[in-house]
Amino acid sequence: MAQVNRIGREGAQNMAVQALTYLAGEPEHLARFLALSGIGPQAIRTAAADPQFLAGVLDFVVGDEKLLVAFADHIQVKPEAVLRAQAELSGAPWERDTA
Repeated sequence: MAQVNRIGREGAQNMAVQALTYLAGEPEHLARFLALSGIGPQAIRTAAADPQFLAGVLDFVVGDEKLLVAFADHIQVKPEAVLRAQAELSGAPWERDTA
């Protein structure tokens, strides 16, 4: 039986805040995230308290493999940990491909 690794909701939210902080240091990625999310820079701090917004941050990160790998490396975790956090916040099941 495959072992399913879960990250708690609080851990996932903390990782999303780390991702948002990482994006803030990457102007090109931040500009793209803001454009896609429709949120203005002045509203980020308030939005960061919303779990749905945080889920969107991780959706954005995992949607770009280079960004995912760079962010995971930055916080010294495997990319799979970011994927687990994204799944936790979005309510999607996490299944690791074991092939």
